Amino acid sequence: MTSPITLSLPDEAATGALAARAARLARPGDAILLDGPLGAGKSAFARAFLRAAAGNPALEVPSPTFTLVQSYELPGSMAHHMDLYRLEGPDALPELGWEEAREGIVLVEWPERLGPHAPGDALRISLAQGDAPDARNAILSGWDAPRLNALATIA
Repeated sequence: MTSPITLSLPDEAATGALAARAARLARPGDAILLDGPLGAGKSAFARAFLRAAAGNPALEVPSPTFTLVQSYELPGSMAHHMDLYRLEGPDALPELGWEEAREGIVLVEWPERLGPHAPGDALRISLAQGDAPDARNAILSGWDAPRLNALATIA
């Protein structure tokens, strides 16, 4: 297993750049699990990821807090942004189309609610508040070493 990589993201632009790198590296079948407390930047990361993956910086990316899932057609794949904060438990995943969504790319906020359905090979990004208001600390784990290192490399 690849060792986790810790990054300091000084501002929202750095978080967006990390998300854009993840979008370039992600492939259909990938799950990206976004962990962290309220306000840690999970939705901002997902929004930047989806805009980069779609090649559309103006793409409207509403939070799926109430709908639980928002789907996006990307070049060559589908992406599904899931916010599981309000999910009753992992038994409710089939109703959200979890298995079908896994054919594309899934971004999951509050991944602990996946329970046993959490993919073992998922990219896990744990976000936490940094020293400044827009700063974040990110811990990256789960992908193989080449992709994880490519994700962590700031160009």
